[in-house]
Amino acid sequence: MRIFVIFSLLLFLAGCGNDTRAPFGMKPIGKRDFTIVTRVGSSAHSDAGVGGTSGFDLELVVRFMKEQGIEHRIVVAASDADLWSRLTNGEADMAAAWQSPGNDAGIRSGLPYAMNQSVLVMHEASLPLAVINQLARKTVHVVSGSQQEAALLGIKAAVPDVVVSPTRKQSEFDLMESVAERRIDAALVSSAEYDVGNNYYPELQNALPVGDEQPIAWLFGPKVEPDFIAKANAFITRMQSSGELDRLKDRYFGHTARLTPTHSVRFIESIRTLLPKYRDLFESAQAATGIDWRLLAVLAYQESQWNPLATSTTGVRGMMMLTEDTADERGVSNRLDAAQSIRAGAEYLSNLLDALPSDVSEPDRTWMALAAYNLGLGHLKAARHIAKTQNVDASSWYEMKKVLPLLAKEQYYKRLKSGKGRGGEAVIMVENIRMFLDILKRHENLARVLASTAETRTGGTSPPLQSAYKQELSAFTR
Repeated sequence: MRIFVIFSLLLFLAGCGNDTRAPFGMKPIGKRDFTIVTRVGSSAHSDAGVGGTSGFDLELVVRFMKEQGIEHRIVVAASDADLWSRLTNGEADMAAAWQSPGNDAGIRSGLPYAMNQSVLVMHEASLPLAVINQLARKTVHVVSGSQQEAALLGIKAAVPDVVVSPTRKQSEFDLMESVAERRIDAALVSSAEYDVGNNYYPELQNALPVGDEQPIAWLFGPKVEPDFIAKANAFITRMQSSGELDRLKDRYFGHTARLTPTHSVRFIESIRTLLPKYRDLFESAQAATGIDWRLLAVLAYQESQWNPLATSTTGVRGMMMLTEDTADERGVSNRLDAAQSIRAGAEYLSNLLDALPSDVSEPDRTWMALAAYNLGLGHLKAARHIAKTQNVDASSWYEMKKVLPLLAKEQYYKRLKSGKGRGGEAVIMVENIRMFLDILKRHENLARVLASTAETRTGGTSPPLQSAYKQELSAFTR
């Protein structure tokens, strides 16, 4: 079974202002606030329920707008084409929606902060394609008005027999689900969507990249002044050079498809440089709660990258990213104090473990408690209810991974007392933690072996096993 990692999708977007003053660096635009357009349905931005939209792009742009002191509002476009139309006709001033620069001279782009590519997704049982010409006489499904539809129509000159089937009723995730269940043969989606979707639908394969990688950047409408764009570019440059952009990407997208060597090295480096500062605190929390200190440690890494001063736009703070209510309930006077945060986070997780029904056994019990840590116990109970109505084993994490994302679908959450929930985000968090835990355990075992001598078959001792573990060690010492 593949390890599910990433990302998908997603925290809070700070909202809208009613101040009618002109934004900094902008000419007066009637009597309205600076308007940012996004598009629901991408891995970079999705509906978060009450209060608006959320995601990597939007947290990034909200940080910039707060830094500049600019009141703003968010509008949601129906498609990529609608988004570009709103920018062009002046309904929106800026797009933060995982977009690539286009050919419209009136729409300017900022510095790129990511790369993206269109990929043809097919079932793993299908033969992969080697060249574009093999698309001849194949039907490829695509979201109507998307960049992927434009890319697909662009190759019709070279492959006139390709059948383009656009849909307005399905998202890229829906199309990938249809491919996984073999209801359709192929779909063209963004690589960002695929990286997320492949974790939910491991039956998928990236059958063929279509076109070149494209930069992802903010887009600016015709009325936005150059000075404002320059400030936005300077912000992106600072985020990149400080490493904060990478941390933000990691928070939302995790380790898509699997940990890369770079991600492994980063985590292992943190084990060597940061974890020793806090290990005693995690071990003390284990003594108090009975929860493996390594599990608490990787939970903290997933939440804050072991940064005791971490703060989210949603208001959660500290090493264990506690809400104010959770902190108050556990007598935390300062959420930014690592010792208090770790103690309270461990107590909260322990309470969640105790609250789960007795029919949920380990290790599923731990994974579900971690999901509740992210999502809230009420939402987890709602997901278990959905599972039971679908005759799915609500005590199995393997099954619940498929059910939890349904909390974000209206046909399910509108009947729930708890309302909409970011179940997909909880799945991603748990799968990240599972992988980090495996790495940390392996690292601890190797360190233990290398710190001791090994008994030989003759009863003597041999030097530490550097040579025997040379390949494994390289991953932890680079």
